[in-house]
Amino acid sequence: MWPMKSCHAMLCVVVLSMAQIVHADDLRCGDRLVSEGDKASLVRERCGPPTETRLERKLVPAVIWRNGRRIQIAGGDREVVVEFWTYNLGPNRFMRQFKLEDGVVVEIKTLGYGHRN
Repeated sequence: MWPMKSCHAMLCVVVLSMAQIVHADDLRCGDRLVSEGDKASLVRERCGPPTETRLERKLVPAVIWRNGRRIQIAGGDREVVVEFWTYNLGPNRFMRQFKLEDGVVVEIKTLGYGHRN
């Protein structure tokens, strides 16, 4: 009897460790997930075109991405294109805004309820 309980416990540990961690600010588009560190092309593929876009340019510290995390590197500031993509998901869901720097998602914000177009 003991070995069976042990196998169940081991199976649970394996299944839970394989489960994808979903962060509060991630956005589910249908059955696909979009997260910080994803490229603009992936966001468009999974979520479609944004409802609204805004473009800025700004100086930011130089960074690299490793395993979906931003790491600041020495070397000074650089000018980047910053895009804000807003997705209006309708009056029953919160809107989401992606902040992209040089085509990479660096922040996902939850806004107020959407509206009918």
